Amino acid sequence: MVVYEDNHLLALNKPAGWLVQGDRTGDPTLADWGKNYLKEKYAKPGAVFLHPVHRIDRPVSGVVLFARTDKALGRLTTLFRERKVFKTYWAIVLNKPAVLADELRHLLVKDEQRNIVRVVSKNTGDAKEAILQYAWLKKTGSYHLLEIHPLTGRPHQIRAQLGAIGCPILGDLKYGAPAPLPDASIGLHSRIIVLEHPVRLEPLHLEAPLPPTDWWKLVLDGK
Repeated sequence: MVVYEDNHLLALNKPAGWLVQGDRTGDPTLADWGKNYLKEKYAKPGAVFLHPVHRIDRPVSGVVLFARTDKALGRLTTLFRERKVFKTYWAIVLNKPAVLADELRHLLVKDEQRNIVRVVSKNTGDAKEAILQYAWLKKTGSYHLLEIHPLTGRPHQIRAQLGAIGCPILGDLKYGAPAPLPDASIGLHSRIIVLEHPVRLEPLHLEAPLPPTDWWKLVLDGK
């Protein structure tokens, strides 16, 4: 679960199905797990400070970065806002993209009632631009593996943008997949985060192992 840890940061490999932060369901969260981990490991009295600086969707697995101090939180927030944090995702998609490497730009509108985003052709005022770069890596069984670098941090943007080009993510019913996966996850993994350490000012490379599921094993096996 722990990808990286020091006095300022904690990076965790979130299992698919976990929330990063609490919502109205009241289900356990990755933040709760991290706080309990730190409390027990260091025998900390009272409340533990741990704050996520970004989130990934519930059915998505992979690396999530938390700040352990106010100082780190402030600096990390600035790095994310200035787009100085570089994220790499892997996605298992159902179709091979027509263009093997490309930059996608879409306007997205969030439907709060349905918890889904829609790609729109015109700026409606509440639309947000979403930008990502992707590259086809290989065929994995009946599916295809893409590497994705989101340049913006819009909700559901990778899922919606890949669905918009006819490459829905494995298991992602909201954005075009025909069937769910057995564990209700989707084939999307937050693989790598690269940034400058907010306090030590050194390069930091955070990489999360893939989940031990059949579809990700297929990726690792390269068949």
